[in-house]
Amino acid sequence: MAEPKTYDPMDVTTIVGGVFLTGYGEDLVSVVKDEEQFTVAVGAQGDVTRSKVNNPLGTITVTLQRTSPQVPYLDGLANSGKLVPVSVVYAGTPKETNTSTQAYLKKPADREYGAEAGDKTYEFQCLDLSMN
Repeated sequence: MAEPKTYDPMDVTTIVGGVFLTGYGEDLVSVVKDEEQFTVAVGAQGDVTRSKVNNPLGTITVTLQRTSPQVPYLDGLANSGKLVPVSVVYAGTPKETNTSTQAYLKKPADREYGAEAGDKTYEFQCLDLSMN
């Protein structure tokens, strides 16, 4: 029988412009390439051509609790349109590193007010996403 593996969300770290994010919401963070790595075309006689897609764009989505001390920082970044480096590291097994040297927030987080404190979601457009 294979030994069970353990995932620990405490092994996830996100750094935006040199600032470590804390106070994650339930969904923490996601990293997604905007396009597939390859496209495939099939000719009339069944010949297949695979083309590499060199699009470096990606999206990093971070969910923070409303009370996270970094909410004002991220709101300020969103309003400024400033390009910043963003890194998401999973230090568990297997280790995963996701980096962009040039990213900006697409917009400020939506604002919702209710009986309970909701999360705030921030989407970074990454201009050169690397997923290792």
